[in-house]
Amino acid sequence: MKKIEVNELFKEDWNRVLNHIANLFFEDSKIVVTSDDAELSFRFQHSIDKDFTIHTASELVAEGQTYTSTYSIRYETEGTEKEQGIRMKRALSHVMLDVLEQYTGMTQQWGILTGVRPTKLYHKYRKEGLSDGEIFAILKKDFRISDSKIALMREIVERQLVTIPDLDEIGKELSVYIGVPFCPTKCAYCTFPAYAIASNRKAGRVESFIDGLHVEIRAMGKWLKENNMNITSVYWGGGTPTSIEADEMDALYKTMFESFPNPDKIREITVEAGRPDTITPEKIAVLKKWGIDRISVNPQSYTDETLKAIGRHHTVQETIDKFWLSRNSGMNNINMDLIIGLPNEGIEEFQHSLDETEKMQPESLTVHTLSFKRASEMTHNKDKYKVADRETVTKMMDMASDWTKENGYKPYYLYRQKNILGNLENVGYCKPGEESIYNIVIMEEVQTILGIGCGASSKFVNPNSGKITQFHNPKDPAAYIMTFEDAIEKKIEMLNDLYNGITVEK
Repeated sequence: MKKIEVNELFKEDWNRVLNHIANLFFEDSKIVVTSDDAELSFRFQHSIDKDFTIHTASELVAEGQTYTSTYSIRYETEGTEKEQGIRMKRALSHVMLDVLEQYTGMTQQWGILTGVRPTKLYHKYRKEGLSDGEIFAILKKDFRISDSKIALMREIVERQLVTIPDLDEIGKELSVYIGVPFCPTKCAYCTFPAYAIASNRKAGRVESFIDGLHVEIRAMGKWLKENNMNITSVYWGGGTPTSIEADEMDALYKTMFESFPNPDKIREITVEAGRPDTITPEKIAVLKKWGIDRISVNPQSYTDETLKAIGRHHTVQETIDKFWLSRNSGMNNINMDLIIGLPNEGIEEFQHSLDETEKMQPESLTVHTLSFKRASEMTHNKDKYKVADRETVTKMMDMASDWTKENGYKPYYLYRQKNILGNLENVGYCKPGEESIYNIVIMEEVQTILGIGCGASSKFVNPNSGKITQFHNPKDPAAYIMTFEDAIEKKIEMLNDLYNGITVEK
């Protein structure tokens, strides 16, 4: 724990932002107003002129050395009280990051950005009419983002607009996420709703959950039909939705196609078959029956020892076998995931994973950087899991970037997480034309995502204002079984509130 002293008592949300900046440099930090044993001491100054110019300054005293930074930015309007707060937090972050970079010798490639969706910021400026050059200047000067990361953002935004030419109008439709909360086992890094299917099957919760899911799909489909809403994409996630039996999958897809409006207009349906140990010829036959050929077969690593360490009870060979089973059975759009920084993995192991991936050439490859999520088993037992240092994970991300270019993949979406190794990012790559529409719309928050099933989060995005309201279905199967009818009523109420009085042109 790095104790950091500051010279004034900031608002709680300001303090939280400064803490996020400090944590980019130190694994864990705590900001206090006065402390005799603080390792770092900050003095901040901040003011706003009558012409709406914000001034901030920072002085850091550490190990007998003093580091200073100043920053000013002028705005055209006074802004709301909320906007003023955001501007000031950003300006304070700017000078704090600067002095910490001076002190540590570390450069943060993402600058002051600590949020999940960097490209959403790029889209914001694009929609305001700014040129790429103007956006570049703002991101570099005011957010301190590196040239390479800005270039990555620009490339992704361009690819997204090719994939979804009507991206700015797609809020007139919505997408659907359907959560099936079961897996063979739970991975050590996972915080998704994922419950061991064998024990839940024995307790009768699998069948009860599926019964409730049928009801919820029909109810939400009824509202969508009555309100003439088109669905852009459907994503079956979890958990691992291929954990249930083939006949159960078949019945659910039948309900989906019968219940949802204009199924022929759905642009994309994805089924997350991420655990190779859940894939069977019978389940692939069901997917083919319903015309679904976009699935995930996720290795995460091609080292058996790593898979055992993180709780994935399948082998590397099983991943390879199930990929080729899927491919040879007619699955024409397969995604695979790799995770950088898994326990005891370094350059050699990651290169091996890239070499194995090259033999298969999946249509898309998502490269994740390990994140220590608060609720994961790995976070609770950090001493048990030895992970790579910042320099190594940065090198591994560079390896992934070089490998994807050499193999004809393009980046098309990215997101970041708190406590992510090396303050890096997760990037989705694909062969041109194989981009996932769902991944783009959920990351850029350009349309409502209606969540159905266990652990499903709904994001209601106002197509006019962009305001987002969320609703979360219960994560636990037992709780879902008891309350899914209440969730249906609440979501219909929220949908009515959202679209009442809004003209949604078709």
